[in-house]
Amino acid sequence: MKSLLLRLVVVFVLMPVSAVPALSAEEIKIPFHLAKGQLLYEKYCSSCHGLQLNGSDKGPPLIHPFYKPSHHNDKSVYRAALKGVKQHHWNFGDMPPVVGMTPGKMDRVVPYLRYYQRQKKLY
Repeated sequence: MKSLLLRLVVVFVLMPVSAVPALSAEEIKIPFHLAKGQLLYEKYCSSCHGLQLNGSDKGPPLIHPFYKPSHHNDKSVYRAALKGVKQHHWNFGDMPPVVGMTPGKMDRVVPYLRYYQRQKKLY
């Protein structure tokens, strides 16, 4: 009986610790002035491009040399989100225009995206 009780105590003591996700050592601190861009990115972009811009089964990673400003400049990022873009680097299919995205929202998203890319040493 003591053995069973001891096991239950260990399980209940350890469970909350293992249920809490560990913070990544590479967690990026977003400056306050980019917080709105982060929220908009999370709402409109992250379902395909990932919360950490690392891609998903629906879209490519934006932390990739293809998405450096020297290869895909800000204007092309705006165009992709607002008008869509034909598939050309990846096999995810064409990117449709992002429903609900506006130029004003992109004015917030792009600086966030570029800041995050610089923090990840993309450029």
